[in-house]
Amino acid sequence: MAQRDYYEVLGIDRGAPPDEIKKAYHRLAVKYHPDKNPGDAEAENRFKEVSEAYQVLSDADKRAHYDRFGHEGVQGGYGAGGPVDFDPMEIFREFARRHSGFGGFEDLFGFMGGGFESRRRGAERRGEDLGLNLPLSLEEIAKGVEKKVRLKRMVTCPDCNGQGTGPGGRRIRCTQCGGSGEIRVVQRTLWGQVIQGVPCTRCGGEGSMIEDPCPRCNGEGRIEAREEILIKTPPGVADGQRLRKRGGGNIGRRGSPAGDLIVSIHEKPHEVFERQGHDLLIRLPVGIAQATLGTKMQVPTLDGPVEVKIPPGIQSGKILRLRGRGLGRGRQTGDLYVEVRVWTPQKVSAKERQLLRELADLPGMQPPKPGKGFFEKVRDAFRT
Repeated sequence: MAQRDYYEVLGIDRGAPPDEIKKAYHRLAVKYHPDKNPGDAEAENRFKEVSEAYQVLSDADKRAHYDRFGHEGVQGGYGAGGPVDFDPMEIFREFARRHSGFGGFEDLFGFMGGGFESRRRGAERRGEDLGLNLPLSLEEIAKGVEKKVRLKRMVTCPDCNGQGTGPGGRRIRCTQCGGSGEIRVVQRTLWGQVIQGVPCTRCGGEGSMIEDPCPRCNGEGRIEAREEILIKTPPGVADGQRLRKRGGGNIGRRGSPAGDLIVSIHEKPHEVFERQGHDLLIRLPVGIAQATLGTKMQVPTLDGPVEVKIPPGIQSGKILRLRGRGLGRGRQTGDLYVEVRVWTPQKVSAKERQLLRELADLPGMQPPKPGKGFFEKVRDAFRT
């Protein structure tokens, strides 16, 4: 299903200032918060949608990328169309910490008795996230790649099918929380006393306990195993960039959802190319005769060698630009910059030495003398 425009989601104009973005998010987040709409899947999806829109539009850099490239400019390549590290409840809590005076503390938290949070931690305690370093060559980064990796992770226990109960075992109601999965605690804050629901310390927020746990997983409903996971990377990822594979982490306890796999990209050094964003740089050695007379040379690119014309009289340090030969796709494709390096032989034969001496005496082979004219030529070379 296509994603809606973030400005449309928040109901604001594309030129809206930051204060208007905050107000729009606050109004919609309170309206669609799961605690105010228990069991309403549509409201929960709207809450996630407005949180995602706020996460992007409240950040100046992300907003600039979104305005220029759309959803592709702010996505990390994984998940159901959301930015990397997207958690709607964490966004809401961070907003409340920064702007609690915006609409009144009670306005933000008056309905948050811990019900939704406690239920989410109890009935669906998400598994832990896992991290993975993925080394990639420049060629793999240029085209995008699919790689299978093996890693240790928690998977569903096959003996109890993730339920945590042994043969003939059953679950009994927790006597501490009475089956609700939460207990009430009183906390002192700057705004006075706040009663908050927290997960029950005895049953872990589930409201029940296993009377006869599974002997293989000890009631966890999961065991450790080595699994093979397919990792897909989009073209043009950067060194150090993190991608999130939804559900690639540890499975939760007793049938709860799995965490995510956080993939950190590690770019291997390349023998030929240097990278700067989407652009590439290569240094091309050119002989003295070739530089003087001009020639055509084969230059390596990520898509194979291409022919480049070396103009007569080219100077060492001159940079030639090959458009669209860098990384990326479409409007984000970079260029390949070829830096000419005039190569001077270190060892020559007696015949070559004699020829070079004869050339050195010719008027056209004399270098310019230091002075005003010389520096003007250097400056002109840099300008061109």
